[in-house]
Parts: sequence; structure tokens; C-alpha cells
Amino acid sequence: MEKILIIIHLLASIGVIGLVLIQNGKGADAGSAFGGGGSGSVFGVQGSSNFLTKATALCVTLFFITSISLALVASNKHGDRSVVDESKIQQLNEEGNSSDISQSDEGGEQLSDIPD
Repeated sequence: MEKILIIIHLLASIGVIGLVLIQNGKGADAGSAFGGGGSGSVFGVQGSSNFLTKATALCVTLFFITSISLALVASNKHGDRSVVDESKIQQLNEEGNSSDISQSDEGGEQLSDIPD
């Protein structure tokens, strides 16, 4: 489920970037007066802005929904533990394992993982 959400999130973000870059800004009309190209396109004069605006709104909505969904999935994956709790657990594990590092053999010699 998480991988599907990530793929949809990635496609929505690429869609938003592409659609925003394709759109003409408010100042594009002044540029077309100096030979910047025709203001009409395949969709007509108002059709392209309407279509691109709706497509951008759809991609942005999808992006926000997947962002919230991924945040919920990530919070459920880690449970109710906080970073402080995890650091305490790690400290307790390190203290418990520190006694296992040095062991004595039958001769009374200390064995350790540190090379001489």
C-alpha cells in the first residue's frame, strides 16, 4: 500500500511541476504583443488556461491527499513511541550488551572484541 502511495505521490508531484511550467503567467499577454507568439493554442484562447488550471488543481489535490496518507502510514508504522523512548531503549540495550563484550575463558584471561 505504501509503495502505491509513493508512486502516486511522485506522479502527482511531477504533474504539478509540469503543468505549472506549461501555464502562461498573467504577463504573457504583454509579451505576445512584441512577437512572443500567439495567445491561442490547441485548446483555444480561454480553453487552455481552463484545462490547465483544472488539471493543476486535480494534481495538487492528489498531491495533498497522498502527502497526508503517507504521513498517516508512517506514524502508524512507528506506533506511539517517541524519539526519547527509542533512545532509552537503545541505551538499555547497550548497557545490557556491554557485559557480554568481555568474557573470561577457563584460564581467567579476559577476552574482548578489541584487537591488541
